[in-house]
This record gives sequence, C-alpha cells and structure tokens, in this order.
Amino acid sequence: MTVPRATLRLQFHKDFTFDDALAHVGYFAALGISHLYASPVTTAEPGSTHGYDTVDYSRVSAELGGEAGLKRLVEKLHAHGMGLIVDVVPNHMGVGGSHNAWWLDILEWGRHSAYARHFDVDWHSPDPALRGKVLAPVLGASYGDELAAGQIALRFSADSGRFVIAYHDHVFPVCPIEYANILKGADRADLSALGEHFEGLTTQPADQPRAAEARAVLREFVAQNGAPAIELALETFDPRDPVTRDRLHRLLERQHYRLAWWRTAADEVNWRRFFDISALAGLRVERLEVFDAVHALIFRLYAEGVIDGVRIDHVDGLSEPREYCQRLRQRLSELREGNPYFVVEKILGRGEPLRDDWPVDGTTGYDFMNDVGALLHDPAGAETLAATWSELTGRSASFADEALQARRKILAENLPAELDRAARALHRIARDQLSTRDLTFTAIRRVLGELVAHFPVYRIYPQNGMRSEVDNLYFGQAFDAAKQALSLADHGILERISEWLGGPPSDDSGAGRPQAAPQSHNSGNTANSAPNHAGSSRRTAQTLFSQLTAPVAAKAIEDTACYRYGRLLSRNEVGADPGEFALTVEQFHAGNLERARRFPHAMLATATHDHKRGEDVRARLAVLSEIAEDWSATLRAWSTLNAPHRRHVVDDNARNWAPGPDAEAMLYQTLVGCWPPGLAPDDANGVKALAERVARWQLKALREAKLRTNWLAPNEDFETACRDFLFDIVAPQRRDGFLRELHAFVERISPAGAINSLQQTVLRLASPGVPDLYQGTELWDFSLVDPDNRRPVDFARRQEWLVVTPPSEQLANWRDGHVKLAVVHRLLALRQLQPALLGNGVYLPLKVRGRQAAHVIAFARRYGNAYAVVIATRLAASLLDAHSDLPLVDTARWEDTAIEMPEALASRALFDCLGHAAPRVDDSGLLHLHDALTTMPVAVLVEEGVPPA
Repeated sequence: MTVPRATLRLQFHKDFTFDDALAHVGYFAALGISHLYASPVTTAEPGSTHGYDTVDYSRVSAELGGEAGLKRLVEKLHAHGMGLIVDVVPNHMGVGGSHNAWWLDILEWGRHSAYARHFDVDWHSPDPALRGKVLAPVLGASYGDELAAGQIALRFSADSGRFVIAYHDHVFPVCPIEYANILKGADRADLSALGEHFEGLTTQPADQPRAAEARAVLREFVAQNGAPAIELALETFDPRDPVTRDRLHRLLERQHYRLAWWRTAADEVNWRRFFDISALAGLRVERLEVFDAVHALIFRLYAEGVIDGVRIDHVDGLSEPREYCQRLRQRLSELREGNPYFVVEKILGRGEPLRDDWPVDGTTGYDFMNDVGALLHDPAGAETLAATWSELTGRSASFADEALQARRKILAENLPAELDRAARALHRIARDQLSTRDLTFTAIRRVLGELVAHFPVYRIYPQNGMRSEVDNLYFGQAFDAAKQALSLADHGILERISEWLGGPPSDDSGAGRPQAAPQSHNSGNTANSAPNHAGSSRRTAQTLFSQLTAPVAAKAIEDTACYRYGRLLSRNEVGADPGEFALTVEQFHAGNLERARRFPHAMLATATHDHKRGEDVRARLAVLSEIAEDWSATLRAWSTLNAPHRRHVVDDNARNWAPGPDAEAMLYQTLVGCWPPGLAPDDANGVKALAERVARWQLKALREAKLRTNWLAPNEDFETACRDFLFDIVAPQRRDGFLRELHAFVERISPAGAINSLQQTVLRLASPGVPDLYQGTELWDFSLVDPDNRRPVDFARRQEWLVVTPPSEQLANWRDGHVKLAVVHRLLALRQLQPALLGNGVYLPLKVRGRQAAHVIAFARRYGNAYAVVIATRLAASLLDAHSDLPLVDTARWEDTAIEMPEALASRALFDCLGHAAPRVDDSGLLHLHDALTTMPVAVLVEEGVPPA
C-alpha cells in the first residue's frame, strides 16, 4: 500500500478546476505534500460549490474539467512523484434539480423504474396519498395556491420528446401512459394519431422500451411541424382556467410523485434524505447493483492508476458500514496490485473505537482535531466560563442540557417523518407477536423518541441482528436515560424495543408469534417462514434506527446545540463535545498511542471543509480558558458599553432586544477569534470587510440555533436587527471606543494564540498518522464556517514565501503567518527525508519535570536507531512577557523545567530543525527547556545530518 506522507485537501468547483490546481502542483510538491485529496470529482448539480450533490456517478464533472482535465492534473502530479485521493459520496445523490437521470426515471415510472430500488423510498406509505408515489416537497407555497397562481404547468420538452410538469427551475416527467390522453385532448387528427402510439402502455418494464419508441415518433413530429400543434394539447391543461386547471390537477394526481409545499417534507417525506436536506436522497448502496453503479467510475480510475485511494463521505449513513467497507476494500484490491489507501468520515464519541472489523486505514481526522483542540484548553477555566455564560444568558451551564433539548427539537420539527418510519418498523414487529400485538404505534414512537434523544453516539452496528459489546455500552446509556424520562407504564415497551434493536431475546419473545399457515403463498418453506420474516423485520428496524440516530446527532449537536451553547466557542467543533472542555497531556498521549496501535495511517486534521471555525481562530479563543476571570469581566464590560446599540424587535408576540445576551456573547467571541492579524481599528475598509464576513456567520449561526429564527421560518426583523447591531458596534465612529478595546484585547492574547497554533501544527505533523492540510491553512487560518472557509486561496503568495531558512527566522514577523508556513514546510521535509521516522516510528511520551512542567508537552518518535524529539509550549498566557508581543516564553521563565530524555539520546548531538538551537542532554538525562526553546515556542530535535532541505 502506498500510504500518503501528507495530504492537502482541495475544494473543486467551477471557479477552481483541475487545471487551476495543476498550475500549483509545483508548489504542493515543494511544500512536501505527497497526495492531493480532492473533493468529489463526479458530476454534481450545476454550480455546486462542494460536489456532495452528485447527479451522475458515471462521469467526471465537466465543470471541474472533465476526465481529460483530471488526467492532466494527475499526469502533473505523477511527474512530481505525487498521487491523488478522491472523496466518494456513496450515501446520497442530489435530487433538488432536474439533472439526476436515476431520480427522474423514478418520478416517471414509479415502482417499476429500473432505479426504484436504488433509492431508499418507502413505496408502501401509510398515507394513501403517497402509496406508490414519491413526495416532491419543492413548492414555495401550498399546492393549491401554487396551482391557482399558474406556477405549476404542463410543458413539452422538444429535446427529449417528453411531457413534463414545470415549476420554476424544477422539471417533473409525466408518465408516458398519460400521453395518449394528453394528445387526444386537443381534438386534432394528427395529435390523436400520435396518441395511438401510446395507447395501452403500462408502467411495466416490458412496456418502457415501447414508450421510448413512441416518444421518438413524437419528437420527430415536433421537429418537422413545430411546437404550435403541441401547444394546443397543452392548452387543455392551462392552470389559468378553472376547468383546465382541474384537468391538470387530476393529471398530477395520477403521477408517481406528489408535488407539495417544502414545509411538508419534515412530516411526510417517504424517502430517506441526507440529514433533513430534501435535495439529497439516500441511496441503497448495500444492494450490489447500486454499489457497482455508484463506484464504476471510481473503480476504473483506480484500475487505471489515476487515483490512489478514497475518502468515504458519511459512512454512518449507510445501511451496513462494515459490509460496505469490506466490499469496497476487496473490489479495489482486485483491481490493482497492493492495497489502496482508504479512510472514512466518521464522528467518534470520546472513547468510542473505530471498529476493528472495518478494513480501513482510519478516519479523516476529526477525532485528532478534537484531541489536539481540547489539549489547548486550560481545565481551570471551565467552571468560571460556564458560570459566566449561564449568568449572562440565562441558559444552562451544561452542554448536555442544550444537546438534549436540541435532539428533542430535531426529532419533533426536522425529522419526525424519519422517526415515524422507524417506529412503524418496530410496530410491525410488535404485531407479529401475540404478547406484543397490543403495543400501539403511538406508544412505540414515544419510547423510541426518548431512546434516540438520549443516544450518546452516532449509531450502533449490529451483526447478524445482535448488538456487540461496544454497541451495548452506548445503547445501555441511552436505555437508562430513556427509562428515567419515561413513565413506568412505558418501561416494558422500552425493554421490547431494546430486544428488537439487537438485544438478547426475552423469555417469551417467540411464544406468542402466530404460526405460519401450512400452505403459505409467501414461501414454500413453511417451517422457516416466520423466523425469516422476523429476522428481516428486525434488521430493517435496526437499520432505520441507525439511520435515524446518526442524522439526529449531527443536526442536534453540530447544527443546533453548538450554535446555542457559548461557554467557549473553540470547543464547539465538528467531531467535538463542547461539554468536554480540556484534555490532559496524558490523555492526549493515550489517544496518540491508541491511534498508532490500531490505525497508524489515519488522517490527522485540524482544519476541514466542514469546520465551524478555522484552526487559528480556535487556537486564539482557547487562550480565554487561561484568563477566564478576565474574559468574563471583559464580556460584561463590552455588553454594557454596547447596550445603547441594541435593537428592540417583536418575536413570539413579545418585545425583546436583539441580538439577545447569548448571541451577543457569541458575537464577541467570534470577533476576538477571527480578527485578522495586522488589522487596525481605524482601517474602515478592513473592518467593514471583516464585519461582512462575520455577518454571514451570524446569520447562519442564528438560524442554526433555531431559537428566535431558523431556516424554515426566518424572522427577518430579528436577523436585520442583529446585523445592524454588529455594524453599529464596529462602525468607524467606534474606533476610539469598542473597536479600540476589541483590538487591544486581541493584541494582548494573540501571542499566546500563535503559540497554540504552532503547537497544534507541530503535533499534527509529528503525531502518528497522515497529516492533512486544508487548502490555504499553511498560513494563518482565521476563517469561519462555510462558505467563509471555502474562499479563494492565494497559492502564488504561499509559493513565493516558501523558503528554506529556519522557521525561527520568521518568528519576529509572526503576524503575517510566514512562520507557520515555514514550520509546515520544515516538518514535511523531515517526513520526506526520513519517511519511516514520523510515518512508522514508535511513539514515546516523554515525562516533563520542574516548576513549569504543566506548560510543556513532549514526545519522541523512534524508528530503529533514529529519533525525533517533539517539544511544544502549552497554556502559555501566564508565562509570556506582557511588554513583548513575541510568541515566545523568555528562557528564564522555564527555570528548572526539563524533559526526561530516552537513554539512547544521552550522548548524541541534537539539532532543532525549526531553529538554530543545539541543546544537550545533561548527565542526569535531562533536556532543559531554557536550552531547547530559545528561538521558537516549539522544537523538533533530530540528529546532525537529518535537518531538512
């Protein structure tokens, strides 16, 4: 297997294509990257900025440059000894437009479509209006209003020879069995003759080729005679006239879809979505034909050597992640000699292991991002900051409280249809047993909702219908919490649901099951009919449960609670638990040791296309944990200072002020975190540009919080008032007031923030795993949530700044980010010169002793007889000189602090590849910090001859 030495993630779209990336391959190679790591390259919805809304798995996106452009990029990569890893999206497709041929075929032919089983559609909905249909929740208002307004109309597509229902940019095919009536309705002989070609059609697959032939005749007729004749047929369905509008309605009622107001999706959608996004439909990739179709292009590109590995998006959305990973690994391994590099996007809870029976190389690095982020925080500040947050806002000091409320809200308002579907699956199991047939759907739904609301991780992974020990650990936590929340009358139902979701069977679980009839028409093997049915029903229920808990966790935690809870926003990140404030050095080491043992080639990330705040925003905000009392006082002072700029708005029939104490407190943290180095408070244009960026974050944050506004029903008065407040407090006239104070505060904590940034940079590049860089983050990354973190990157400037001088020579001008780029460059060069040392070397935590031991983390990497010793300053705020803005602790402050070094290094000369230091291990086997950290707050010590480039 070719394990990447280091990856660099690029977000491709129409404004940054394969050829655009090709122009910078020389820079990527010089930086030390071994593999580019591309966002999805398959064809997505036109104009997609992310590629996760795939509409055609068979073609490389033309907007990105097509297959030819991709191969040009790869040829250039290969010329520099580099490779390519691509993001694959097997869980869902884009269905929000009119470009997905699979989805359009379903809309046209319903259950008899060749793709009917490609998507996770419930064709047997309990709603009579949806049986055999797909809900299409695309209308901007109620169906009746849009129909009466003439927004929904019958049209003819001359290119395809199809009649379609048009609604703005949406196009819905009309089933060909209706064409005869449409054409004959115009009462013209030539159209009636055309209609004869469609007479007697059914939706059966055998009839579909005849429909295609008839459409070809119709298309030829229009090509020769023009559109006016067809217009006569369309007029008989004109929505502007009540009579023809009713005819149009009846035509719509006969289609395999039901057009509906977009608000109906949460309650009535009868197909699996990606989270709650009705423009993304879930795929049944567990079916072999779907798996093959989804991966055909990827398999060919891998077989041809165009790509070297894959990153699998949202693996928890799949029905059977274990089986999927096993199948994918096997298929890729059959196509080319050696093992492919294969990682999965997986959110892991604290202590939750990535399963050993998944044949993957690890995760995409959210777990490492969480670990290193928590390490930057001072646990001593947790209680003070939580109390301040609660006092100022009136909200709970506990993130767990916010998380539970958010889970309940998501289940009630965003995913009730998904909850219904899982509850129905359990209700069907209940009806199969005499002992449980009286358990009602409503009761099962109520109990299931509590179980889901308390579920502590994304999902379980039953095997052969049974939960594993790991599954039971987390299921048990949810079970106990749900039991506490439910009435005694529901405890028995909870026990049954636990059994059906993979727990051990109860004593009477099979005693009351009805016996199969001797001559069942469903199966010739009557003895096994009932057990097989029961097993299938339970597996279905387990899948639906897992495909419910995962989106609930994502939507409730990442997209709701993290925008409600503001103790310290640097811990509100994808893959993190804001309730977990800090990690000790020992806990960080333990995580690295575990990763080295189980998944030594997992990705190590500190920034991603999904992050909510850039890595250097989080690093700076983490400093607030070290000055919790001071920050609490600052929050109160700024709130008082800016009180005159608050707006009064009416929401929920009450007069309240905007932005409100919680949103205001989060706004101050955001301004502190993302204030660009070098921005002066009197730079009106620079401050305005920053405010525009923050305003976009603020709007998203307010809507995601779902408290006083949301995406479903925006409170525009409140949103405008919040925006006005922001622009008021940073207006030019405040440059001698709030802006001066904000700038002074940022200047004060920025050196400690820079030390945090360099610390996490070194730890990512030297820890066990494959370091991943997100585009542009070689320099300071003060971005906010997307789309802010997907802005264009000036790679030319980064290439210009790429020099071989030690990073320590750039420390004096640290604000421009040059020093961070130099650290990245140096350590990637070390990885390139000695790939086994940092790539496969043993991880050795080193003990630190002395008065300032709490302010250091150190470890060694050893491969054979070669060593690299990694040292980083941590929690530096109290050690820095208040009269200096240099992010470096004065050597005298280290006093007696020293690292206990490996015996093998006692007599060896060591050199810092990040600076000019050559510290020596004393006769006691100690390396003193006042010798090791003289020119940089971080050091990587290697032997003579090893230093880079």
